[in-house]
Order: sequence, then C-alpha cells, then structure tokens
Amino acid sequence: MSRATRIFVLAVSALVLLYAGLGFALARSNEENTYRSLGVFSEVLERVEQGYVEEPNMRQVARGAMHGLVESLDAQSGYLSAREYEDYQARLKAHPRGDIGVVLSKRFGYLLVLTALPDSPAQKAGLSTGDILETIAGFSTREMSIRQAELLLEGEPGSTVKITEVRHGGTESHDLEVTRAALATPRLVADKMEDDVGYLRVHGFSPGRAAEIRQKLQEFSRQGLHKVVLDLRDCSSGAVSEAVSTANLFLNSGTITTLSGKTVPAKLFTADAQKTVWTGPVTVLLSARTAGAAEILAAALAEDRAVPTVGERTFGSASEQSIIALEDGGALILTTALYHDPEGKKINDNGVKPSFEMANVVDDMAESTETSGGAESGRATNGLPRPQDDPVLKKALELLRTPSQVPAASKAA
Repeated sequence: MSRATRIFVLAVSALVLLYAGLGFALARSNEENTYRSLGVFSEVLERVEQGYVEEPNMRQVARGAMHGLVESLDAQSGYLSAREYEDYQARLKAHPRGDIGVVLSKRFGYLLVLTALPDSPAQKAGLSTGDILETIAGFSTREMSIRQAELLLEGEPGSTVKITEVRHGGTESHDLEVTRAALATPRLVADKMEDDVGYLRVHGFSPGRAAEIRQKLQEFSRQGLHKVVLDLRDCSSGAVSEAVSTANLFLNSGTITTLSGKTVPAKLFTADAQKTVWTGPVTVLLSARTAGAAEILAAALAEDRAVPTVGERTFGSASEQSIIALEDGGALILTTALYHDPEGKKINDNGVKPSFEMANVVDDMAESTETSGGAESGRATNGLPRPQDDPVLKKALELLRTPSQVPAASKAA
C-alpha cells in the first residue's frame, strides 16, 4: 500500500472510530467488529489502488468514502471536507436575508423537495413535493448535506440561484433560475368552518406561532365554537419549542415529547395545566409531508389525549444535529439526539401513523390559502378548504359530529 493510501486509511479510520465512539458502547464484541470492519475497509482501498483500470484519485475516493459513511446514518447527517466547511462557515456568517422557500430532505442519496412554502419563489417557479434537485448554483448535490444545500439557496433578496431539477415522477432534467426573496411568515389560517367548528391551518412553527394559536383558540371560545380541526398537512418547518407550546394549549397533563441521545442527556417536555386553553373536541389532519415540529405536536395530541388523526403517515423527521469540527479542517454534521413520542417511540423511525388513514387527493394542499378561492381552487371564498372537495377534511368533520370518537378532555388528566 502506498504512503498516500496509508494516510488516507488512517484519516478515514479516525472518522470511523469517532462514529463508533458516538454510536456504539465500547463493549469488547463491538470493538472487535469495528476493527474487523476497518481491516476490510483497508483491504478494499488497497484493491482499488492496485487493481482499478487506471490510477485512481485517492483524494476523491477519500471524500466519497467519508460522505457515504456519514450519510448512511440518516438524511440529516453529513460530512464536510475542509474546503466545504470553510465555505459553510462563511455562508453562515453572511446572514443572508433572502431564500427561495423550500424544505429539503434526502431519500436514497437524492436531495429532494419536501414542501415548497406558500407564495414562495420556489412555489412560483414550479418546485413541488418530490422534485429532485440535481445541482444548486452549479454544484452537484450528490454528496451535499441538507444544510449545505439550504445555505446555497439563501442569498440577498433579488439575487438568483440556478437549479437543475427532475420533476416528481419524471426522468428529464430541467434548469430553473429562481429569484430569492425575503420570505414572509406564512399566516395562520383561522376561521369558523361550520356550526360550532373552528378551523386552524398551520403552515409552519415560526417564532410566536404558539401565542398566535392561543389567541385564535380564545377567539373561537368567545364566538361560541366548541370543536376544532387542526390542519397540519404539509407543515414541515419551524421550531420544536413552538410545537411543544402549542401542544400544551390542548393538554393539561402528560408527556409531550422526550429528546435524548447517547451523548445528550434526556430532556422531558411535559404539559402544564395552567397553560391549557382548549378542552373541547379536536381532530388533526396529516399528510406525508408533515414533518419535524408538527409531528411532535400530532403525536402528543394523539397519545396523551387520544385525539383522532386523519390522513397519511407523516414523513418521520424529528431530530437535532451538532457540528463536530475535525482535525483536518473538515466537519461532521451529526444527528446527536432524537425526539420521541409520549410512548417513547422514535418519531424518525415511523413518523406518526394516523388513526384514520386516507390519501390526500387535493393537489393544491401546499398552495397559499391567501389566493383567490372558488370552484376551480377547491376552496370557499374565505380561503378555507371545502369538505366536498377534501375527503380528509370531510372525515375529520364527521368524527367531530360523533362525540364518542373525539375525547373532550385529556386521557392523562
């Protein structure tokens, strides 16, 4: 084995050992398995260098190996080379004020759009759920972390970013040039739906959202409304703290969520009866694009209060990441803690399974409710979805009309 390859093996071995130290207990059997894997890895590298059809670029091989090692853990983890980390830090310090407005994820190595925010440049450019981003600003996304991609999409309002995308279900690439903008916080949609039912549509848990929801629930009570539909479909962004505070508006006791990891002390979030403002019946609407903070809220209501959930199994993405600097100037973006539902199950593993599973057949769920309504849009003139066009919403309203299926108080009380 050449000197360059030996150096490379040592560098990657150090990374593997760091991963092993974070991800495995240092029992003897695990130590043996780790070193056995390193031996195999070293052999593979030697075979590549000696037997590949032409002289391999071992630096490129090294980067690919480290990217693959970390990205095999989960969608949020990633590896940054020294150059990538330097660029990452520079972009963080720039504090850009513009963005295109997408929530990203990774599946099977591909960087894809989870949702495009309402009225965002991304939505106006035609980006939608399931679209694969092949390049951003001329850089391939093949080994790009989600956070790197997010920073590349950010910039000064009015500036543009070039994207190559493959539409969901398609095979051909398309080039887009999207103009960044200072994104407005998607408004909370709140109104009377029918009889004594109030409707809340949450697009994201931006700062202050829980206080806004509290105010709307209090207004519903003053208006004589006694039931609520909480629509969390396509809600995939925002702060967990806002979702936890929102859960407490509906719960007077019980566990909301738990955050824990091998190197992170367990943190328990529980409901406080003094913060509860709504004790009436509730149903929650979910989609396959519901993720993160919204999943934590949905799981808490479903399990602590037995609130019926209607729609599709959620995406499954509720975790915290840490940046770990490496000696060579690179860094790891590593998932170090996971959020669990009140029963202790990891939300990342299976998402939130609705109690009434139904496909969301309304194609414009991600569109802004601030656009004009009417028969063509499937919305009433006040911007609310119409039950006759929305089977998931229709089912939720049917459940609210059947009091025995929708508990009016926390089962943990």
